[in-house]
Amino acid sequence: MVRKTLLSQQKFETILNRLACQLIEKHKDFQNTVLIGLQPRGIYLLNRLISILEESYGIKNISHGKLDVTFFRDDFRRAETILSPKSTKMDVIVENKLVVLIDDVLYTGRSIRAALTAIDSFGRPNEIELLVLIDRRFSRHLPIQPDYLGTQIDAIQGDKVKVQWNKNGIENIVYIEEK
Repeated sequence: MVRKTLLSQQKFETILNRLACQLIEKHKDFQNTVLIGLQPRGIYLLNRLISILEESYGIKNISHGKLDVTFFRDDFRRAETILSPKSTKMDVIVENKLVVLIDDVLYTGRSIRAALTAIDSFGRPNEIELLVLIDRRFSRHLPIQPDYLGTQIDAIQGDKVKVQWNKNGIENIVYIEEK
C-alpha cells in the first residue's frame, strides 16, 4: 500500500479552528447545544473542538457526550469479525436541544444513520446537525450530508482515509492508503 499525506499539521489546525468558528456562528454561547462525538474516532475531534472553544474563545461548560453506535448499525450481525463496542458517556439529556453529531470521516453514512437511531434513547432533540473533518463524498450509501465540513476527499473504493491524532509527539495529519 502507498501512503500519501492529504492534510499536513498546519492545514489540519486551520480546519479545526475554522470548524470551531462555524460552530460559534450558529450556536453562540452553546446554552441550548449538545456536542456528541461518535465512538471511537469522533471523540478525538470532539475533544479538540471543545479545547479550542474553551481556550481560544472562552466558551465554558459546553454540554457534550460520547456515543457508541455499534449495536445500532444495520451491519452489526453481518461483520466477519466480532465487533467490540466502546463506552457511551451521555451525562446530558438531548430533549429539545440542538445536537451536533461529530465524527472524523464520513464514508458510507451508515454510522451516522446508526447515531440518529441511538440518539433517540437520550431524548428528542429539536434539531440534529452533522460535523465531520473528512467527507469521502463519492462513497455514500445513504443520503447523508454534513452541515459542517473540514474538507472533501475523493478516494476510490478500497482506499483507506486515516486521521492521525496528536499523541506521543506525533503530529495531527490525514493520509490515504491507496491500494
